[in-house]
Amino acid sequence: LGLGFQVQDDYLDAFGDPQKFGKQTGGDIKANKKTFLVIHTLESCTAAEKKEFTELMQQDADDKVQNVLSFFRSCGVDQWARELKQEFMNKAIQHLEDAAVLSKRKEPLKQLAQFLMERES
Repeated sequence: LGLGFQVQDDYLDAFGDPQKFGKQTGGDIKANKKTFLVIHTLESCTAAEKKEFTELMQQDADDKVQNVLSFFRSCGVDQWARELKQEFMNKAIQHLEDAAVLSKRKEPLKQLAQFLMERES
């Protein structure tokens, strides 16, 4: 669940609605953080794209965030992050289901997990 939460946090920083998220998008990009999105981009692109992306991340241009977001979208990183988050969520719920605890006691944890994965802020 923690990994899913982090993927959601990275996703919101890049693609979230600033009105809902409570902060300007692209903070991690501006700070050159090695987020799940950045790591996956570097792992999934060609050598030429990797060079271009690395150079883009080293820039401090006004349009850096928009250019990186365009790169993320062209590599399908936005969709990948949504799928990965759901995969982590499914695994967490399955582990919870496997626990020898009454179902009604699991429900609050399921609701919390759902809230964390669907949050927009």
